[in-house]
Amino acid sequence: MGSLPQGRVLIVAGSDSGGGAGIQADIKSVTAMGGFAMTAVTAITVQNTLGVHGIHEVPVDIVRAQMRAVLDDIGADAVKTGMLHSAEIVEAVAAELGEHAEVPFLVVDPVMVAKGGASLLEGSAIAALKEMLVPLATLVTPNVPEAEALTGRRIADLDGQKAAADALLGLGCDAVLVKGGHLEGATLFDVLATQETIQVFSSPRIETRHTHGTGCTLASAIAALLAQGIELSLAVETARDYVHEAIRTAPGFGRGNGPLNFHAAFGEDAEPSRH
Repeated sequence: MGSLPQGRVLIVAGSDSGGGAGIQADIKSVTAMGGFAMTAVTAITVQNTLGVHGIHEVPVDIVRAQMRAVLDDIGADAVKTGMLHSAEIVEAVAAELGEHAEVPFLVVDPVMVAKGGASLLEGSAIAALKEMLVPLATLVTPNVPEAEALTGRRIADLDGQKAAADALLGLGCDAVLVKGGHLEGATLFDVLATQETIQVFSSPRIETRHTHGTGCTLASAIAALLAQGIELSLAVETARDYVHEAIRTAPGFGRGNGPLNFHAAFGEDAEPSRH
């Protein structure tokens, strides 16, 4: 993109009124990574740490218009998608991206279920996601339930994560990060796979209820780093370290699944949560 500054990230996702996930988490995460966040809101959720209490979908033409307004004027070094909710919105987002092929990176977080268990993606949208959006992606970042839904495979361990990553690569994306937070064990494993390599990241599990928005935060941090020219493996490693620290130093807000500390500092001098 010539001499234009890097770091512009367009986020296409739903709003979380509680501020812990969705567009709000995405903006905070991109900003923390040094990027410039722009948004196309796909849905407005009535949400707090206790769960999702309502969803109002934004009209499809307005979703596309938001994307077009940003991309035609400001441009983007990366696009990150989150909650898309319906097949119609998935199709519209894919179509708009197809008209802006100059965007170098697309990170697809296939958001399906909120932390509290509410469905954020209609069943009919899963097929659209696989057929229309995943093949365009630089990176897809499913957790275990999402990877199972996309591949039809049960994932019980690290080998299952690797097999699912391989299956997802078969859908046409450049890379897959299958996150292992839903599996049991004191150590959490994430599998990053490309057509050429497979890499396993590990970190100690933090026992806490304050993990709301971890998937949004991780995917957006990766997108912001890719947008600034950071190589994929290093972007994933850096983003994982950021999220780990953000969980460790979570502020303890709310009575349910609380948000992360989006201002998390790296290193031992970061103030740990008292909650």
